[in-house]
Amino acid sequence: MSQKKHKPEEIVAKLRQVDVLVSQGQSVAEAVRSIGVTQFTDYRWRKEHGGLKSDQVKRLKELEKENERLRKAVSDLTLEKLILRLSVVR
Repeated sequence: MSQKKHKPEEIVAKLRQVDVLVSQGQSVAEAVRSIGVTQFTDYRWRKEHGGLKSDQVKRLKELEKENERLRKAVSDLTLEKLILRLSVVR
């Protein structure tokens, strides 16, 4: 079975849909099945995107990408600094 990459906005919408179905009397397992994911996926999504709104999830993903870019820049600069320090010592 092929795996689908869900967008953060879709995840939040599906989590809300599960909440509505559960409040209407369905079991969690039935509600999760009706949106087409496994219970483990529902658990993981709730852990990651729990009480966030879709715009907050989008912003979070943008910040995570920016953070990764900045970490890479710092590691590159640190490496260049070490190389320059070693070349001066010789």
